[in-house]
Amino acid sequence: MKIQSLSVCVPNKACVNKCKFCVARMRTEEYKNMMDENLPFYDLYEKDYIRRLEFARDNGCNTVMLTGNSEPQQNRAFLQRFGTMNSNLSRPFRWIEMQTTGVGIDEPYLRFLRNHVGISTISLSISSFDDEMNRQYNGTSMNNKVCLVDFCKSIKKYDFNLRISINLTDAFNPYEAQYLFKYCKEILHADQITFRILYTSNINTEQDQWIHEHKASDELIEDIKKYIRHNGRPLERLEFGNMKYSVDGMSTVLDEDCMNTEAKEELKYVILRPNCKLYSKWDDTASLIF
Repeated sequence: MKIQSLSVCVPNKACVNKCKFCVARMRTEEYKNMMDENLPFYDLYEKDYIRRLEFARDNGCNTVMLTGNSEPQQNRAFLQRFGTMNSNLSRPFRWIEMQTTGVGIDEPYLRFLRNHVGISTISLSISSFDDEMNRQYNGTSMNNKVCLVDFCKSIKKYDFNLRISINLTDAFNPYEAQYLFKYCKEILHADQITFRILYTSNINTEQDQWIHEHKASDELIEDIKKYIRHNGRPLERLEFGNMKYSVDGMSTVLDEDCMNTEAKEELKYVILRPNCKLYSKWDDTASLIF
């Protein structure tokens, strides 16, 4: 088994956001949080957790994505423990990323993420270039509204790599692909871009209905593909099949299978849940590895 990356699902009771297209809200699967220091036998579960980290490393994985069904930064105590656990591994993960909408992250928090947790790349998930529409689509409260331009400046100030993960909603329909790249490079100062085609389930959830009404147009997606093909230089094919391109000085990927639904011999990622067990799919408990 060869694993490209490890997605660490940071435990939280509830997400501070209520994204209109949130995959986690499509289902009510429960994974017990055994990474709670107040639980009996916590030391045993922490050993289980470390074994799963080591398993991923043993299978060729050197990349961790801190993510989950909530915003990772909501659980600073866990991030602190993760940073310590990783540094104590015989072969620590060197490439650590975090997926976030930026809610609640100020400059002191960025210093903590950089210096203790060891994060080198912030993958900033956005649903619109407009701060207010981005707030609405991400289901963020007014008090937690993120100024994308200012937050990106802070990310670059502390020398993180900045990936803009664009959730392809209808907020981007008015623009041509060329403008999307120009804005990410010149205004947000991105190093990388990932375009995400929104995932829909087959169970007709509230989120599915929203996506059908508010997903990016087929014309925009085709325009993005054409722009990448005509202006991009192929860099390498990623292990899960997508080609990575250099476009306007930024590493660029169009992710049409963000949920890793296709069966492959090599795993795009494995997921380490708070119950200290590894899975290969976000939406299927039967994907338990061990």
